[in-house]
Amino acid sequence: MLFLRPLARLLPALASMLASGLIAVSAFAADLPALVGALTTGSFGDRETAIGALAASGEQRAAPILEALAAGQLYVRKSDNLVLIGKTDGNQLALTEAISGKTAGSGSEAELDRVRVNNRLRGVIEAAVGSLTLMSPDARVRRGAAEALFKRRDASSLAALDLALAAEKDPRIKRSMSEARAASVLASDAPPAQKLEAVALVRERADRDSLGILQATASSATDPEVKAAAAAGANAVRQTLAAWEAAQNVWYGISLGSVLLLAAIGLAITFGTMGVINMAHGEMVMLGAYTTFVVQEVIRTSAPHLFDASLLIALPLAFVVAGGIGILIERGIIRFLYGRPLDTLLATWGLSLVLQQAVRSIFGSSNREVGAPSWMSGAFQVGQINVTYGRLWIVIFSLLVFVALIALLRKTPLGLYMRAVTQNRPMASAMGIRTPRVDALTFGLGSGIAGLAGVALSQIDNVSPNLGQGYIIDSFMVVVFGGVGNLFGTLIGALTLGVVNKFLEPYAGAVLGKILVLVFIILFIQRRPRGLFALKGRSVE
Repeated sequence: MLFLRPLARLLPALASMLASGLIAVSAFAADLPALVGALTTGSFGDRETAIGALAASGEQRAAPILEALAAGQLYVRKSDNLVLIGKTDGNQLALTEAISGKTAGSGSEAELDRVRVNNRLRGVIEAAVGSLTLMSPDARVRRGAAEALFKRRDASSLAALDLALAAEKDPRIKRSMSEARAASVLASDAPPAQKLEAVALVRERADRDSLGILQATASSATDPEVKAAAAAGANAVRQTLAAWEAAQNVWYGISLGSVLLLAAIGLAITFGTMGVINMAHGEMVMLGAYTTFVVQEVIRTSAPHLFDASLLIALPLAFVVAGGIGILIERGIIRFLYGRPLDTLLATWGLSLVLQQAVRSIFGSSNREVGAPSWMSGAFQVGQINVTYGRLWIVIFSLLVFVALIALLRKTPLGLYMRAVTQNRPMASAMGIRTPRVDALTFGLGSGIAGLAGVALSQIDNVSPNLGQGYIIDSFMVVVFGGVGNLFGTLIGALTLGVVNKFLEPYAGAVLGKILVLVFIILFIQRRPRGLFALKGRSVE
């Protein structure tokens, strides 16, 4: 029971301190007009004292008032000495009462006196606003304030950060505040022991902002131990950032590979099954993109509330449009050119020009806007990797199309017929399989998948008559590299070429990088003419 006696002695003092604090807060709230009025009078030194007092009040209106003061938007009306916030609105100023936040009409600068500040006061205001936002009830505001203070590295914000850290409950925001405090310590005249602790905390953050802080500390520190620790920390952060940069390039490569997969997978079916070099395959992609544009235009004018579902509506329509045109092409042109690869190449190349010109005649030659639904907008961070939702959904979609196609080939009669025709066309025909019908459906399936690729590409590329031309060569490279007609080879080939392209681009540029990839594929085909994974069967052998 002895330990209760000191506590009993402290209780009156604690109660007195609490009562004093409550009285002070009430006084601050009651004296807000006086605090704001003090900002407009006296010398710059007096205004600095008034800024500190207003920030200490914790009033919700304090932050916008101080921000207006820093921006040169705080005025005093000459007629009644009312403090106003004025924002330019044409030739007039739109006025708001600083204390109440109520609109106060408009006025000219001749009717008002601007409250002036110097650079020193702007720094004081910035620190004061930071301390106010650190105590905001909105978690996002508090975290944003901590991040801003971390980048600014202002020793004057240490007191505010200490108060905010003591009150903060969210562990993630508390971590951000601790990092901001460490950055402020490194900019202060704190003892070397505290700076060493701050260096360790900033080093753990391991991003580009922390690298800049550690480099600045290493160059400006006077204590040799702090200088060495900051230099070692900067080197460690560089290595970490290099690893994250490599991981970012891998993600970009996977994203590009998923686009190549969508563009090439339909070509792998037609080229592998039918041996047709279809130079109009890119135009099937283009038709899918324009189908998406038409769907969105109809939705914008007739049912705007369905815009977020526009891509889901466009997917089956793009498949039907591109697939239907593909069947017409096979029945009308390709069927007469089997066994004549050069004639097929020339015919489909000419057809691609016809389709491009037809689209120009209908939609014009300029790029068309295809909007992104809300669920494909924005991005998020995974460590130091930036992932956009649009690219993520395209990767997922391409894998779903791939899995669906594998299931179709393995679990349906059409897939069985396609595999039989691929492996041995004469024997399949002798067994009663209608190979012309299989050819038409196969060509339509490949074209329909290209149309699905167009829906995805409309979200990351310009929708124009030339859209497909940018992917036709890459698609052929993917198909040949992975193994003609082998879907798993197409998947591996697309992802491999996507990642290699993204690692080469920073060093060789986009064009030279593609040339190097093409040279690599030519050399690879010299050693493995049938690609990574070759189909087996009497016909293909």
